[in-house]
Amino acid sequence: MKIKQIGVMGSAADLNYPKDIENIAFLLWEKLAKNGYTLIYGAEKDYDSLSTAAARWAKSGWWTTVGVTYGKTPDIRWEMQDYTDVIVCTGMERGGGREYVLVSSCDAIIAIGGGSWTLNEITIAYQKKIPIVVMKWTWWRSDKLADSYLDERYLTDTKRFPCKWCTTIDEAVHYLNTLQS
Repeated sequence: MKIKQIGVMGSAADLNYPKDIENIAFLLWEKLAKNGYTLIYGAEKDYDSLSTAAARWAKSGWWTTVGVTYGKTPDIRWEMQDYTDVIVCTGMERGGGREYVLVSSCDAIIAIGGGSWTLNEITIAYQKKIPIVVMKWTWWRSDKLADSYLDERYLTDTKRFPCKWCTTIDEAVHYLNTLQS
């Protein structure tokens, strides 16, 4: 399995995530970029998020970012051109369609913080057999997902990945690097 495109999924600003969680997103992306990964994130037009903050920070280091957005027009390009190299306009609205394209564009995803949309993205990754990392202590649901499968399908399908619970950034990057073949 070749892993190059990492989806960083996380809280929207309306969840009032703490600053230390934003710092985890920054440091995680720096470590991923230095290991040759490309950031794929959900580009939002109307509010900020952890993944958008990570994209802004990634571009300050000249690393590659790809934003997957909803809607039919590329108007978001002008808002995000300073920190997004490629914008993918899905023509879909929030609520599953855009998230499906976002996750399908990833070789693995990492959840930092999050709410119901992050859980939706994790579910899509699980169904598509895409590796999932959940950063410990950043999300109220992370303890429920720790090193577990989302359902019993793994018993008959050995290509499914459990939600890998990582306590450090180095552990998350090491896990992704071990998936390379």
